[in-house]
Amino acid sequence: MALDTPFAKMNGAGNEILVVDIRESGRELSEAAALALAASDAIPYDQIMEIRSPKVAGMDAGIRILNNDASESGACGNGMRCVTAYMSASDGRTHYDFMTRRGPLTADIGEGGMITVDMGEPKLGWQDIPLAEEFHDTRKIELQIGPIDAPVLHSPSVVSMGNPHAIFWVNRDVWDYDLDRFGPLLENHPIFPERANITIAQVVDPAHVNIRTWERGAGLTLACGSASCATVVAAARKGLTGRRVEITAPSGKKLIVEWADNNHVLMTGEAEFEFSGKLDPDTGAFSRT
Repeated sequence: MALDTPFAKMNGAGNEILVVDIRESGRELSEAAALALAASDAIPYDQIMEIRSPKVAGMDAGIRILNNDASESGACGNGMRCVTAYMSASDGRTHYDFMTRRGPLTADIGEGGMITVDMGEPKLGWQDIPLAEEFHDTRKIELQIGPIDAPVLHSPSVVSMGNPHAIFWVNRDVWDYDLDRFGPLLENHPIFPERANITIAQVVDPAHVNIRTWERGAGLTLACGSASCATVVAAARKGLTGRRVEITAPSGKKLIVEWADNNHVLMTGEAEFEFSGKLDPDTGAFSRT
């Protein structure tokens, strides 16, 4: 056992993030280690952000993202802000270029330590999200939970931000819905061949939306950056909001999301350090420093 890999436990708007830096050790986290670290008596997290030495010219780092069930994710906006804050704490820089599974992402640290991540372009075609069957208009697809004549949730918008998202629009408080019961059913619905993140969204006004999200591979979380981005894209497409929106996460913290004119989605928010240490990427054994 070798505790040779630095980590930092952080959160982005309440999203529990474990940043693991393998640039020096070169030792990729095993599935066993990821599952061990997620245990309640270890370092429970929503996502692991594994920082790798860049393999592409011009990139500052490669990023592998793992959910707490050890499955791999293509995007995590709150995690990218945590990675940015972690790297800046050692080198003092304010701009980074990252390579992720979904492609290149950039991040910038601005006034007051607020971090903006360019999450790239949303994918809106049914085959790109992907869905198991064709829908010409992904602003509203046929899917519901509850009785046919009185569904509890129905007609979600679907978007990919590097991972699939379904957004259900509600008029009541987002806390009125039993998402911990509906979430697993909807995440694994046959319409989503790669599973999906499930969000309940309440439009407060054209510049403000409240959300709760059941994350694919992670469950209920206090925030989800890619879901915030998907929600703003979907809301703007439906004419429910403008293209710059304040999202309130279940943690009560705010994110600013803008669907820019160049079709890129920009997300701005904070990142907070909790503690740091070193771990063994093979077993998940760790110590705090």
